[in-house]
Amino acid sequence: MKALPENRIPIDDLLVFHQLARSLTSSFDLDTILRTILEHMERFIQADLWSLLMLDEVSQDLYYAIAAGGEEAALRDLRVKVGEGVAGWVVEHGETLIVPETEDDARLHQPGFTPKIRSVIALPLRGRKGTQGAIEIFNPRAEQLTDYTIAFLHILADHAAIAIENARDMARIQQLTITDDTTGLFNVRHLYDVLGRELERCSRLHLPVSLAFLDLDRFKQVNDAHGHLVGSELLSRAGQRLQELSRPQDLCFRYGGDEFVVVMHETGRSDAHDLATNLHRDLTTTRFHMNGNLELTVSASVGLATAPADGATIHTIIGAADARMYEVKTEGRGQVRGA
Repeated sequence: MKALPENRIPIDDLLVFHQLARSLTSSFDLDTILRTILEHMERFIQADLWSLLMLDEVSQDLYYAIAAGGEEAALRDLRVKVGEGVAGWVVEHGETLIVPETEDDARLHQPGFTPKIRSVIALPLRGRKGTQGAIEIFNPRAEQLTDYTIAFLHILADHAAIAIENARDMARIQQLTITDDTTGLFNVRHLYDVLGRELERCSRLHLPVSLAFLDLDRFKQVNDAHGHLVGSELLSRAGQRLQELSRPQDLCFRYGGDEFVVVMHETGRSDAHDLATNLHRDLTTTRFHMNGNLELTVSASVGLATAPADGATIHTIIGAADARMYEVKTEGRGQVRGA
């Protein structure tokens, strides 16, 4: 029988790698993927603290997406600039950083980072589109800083980077399917999904939910006077303003044409009327500065409905709010109408 080579990979490590690969390919949920990565890192190498930082695609700095070792709460709001500290250096250069305990490295002194750092292994998460973030392993056991360990961590990091990139791509695709191209608000298909779930939840918990159906008055005149490009720009700006004026817990949708819907989370009839009245006032007094030095305002008619008083299904609630909006239209426009 032929002898096995002395440098063969231990079966336990192969199982870690196999289980990680299976876990990473079985989900497109980013939070699940990040926790899976960290759990397997913890199993493979002993250390005081493990953390995974992600590159914020908007602000282009790093945030602690997840951590283990008792520091997750302390790191949650900490931001790291690219080029700053351990993770910032790794992301900037796209290279692994290993600092053993015998070395004093300025990159170990990170602003806002309280744990005492004696040594570190930090690996970039490199995908097809560049570096997505970094994995940090602080104060690993000295005997584990071997070429074998580092090589294995690189394999894990490479698989993790691919899984993270796939999850982000899937999230973008899903976002496109529920987003209106012109305004950036949610579209009517997503409204039906969200409202259905909200009505079911509020019915189960005996809570109200309200809906505002908003139609911009005489919007055709904008298209006729200034053209459809200006009309689309005004729709976009009005939709964005509607989102700004709504509460964080409420959701805004473009229903179609110049019609919008705001779903007011756990809100009864009286509060919904107050909120819609304030929103209507602030929206219609906003002066929209358009391209070409054009300044426009909008007028709007709003109808309100509240579940369960006005119905308990998607169509009855939207229908009730829509009917009240048309009552406003026939009585002179520019008002808010509830029950």
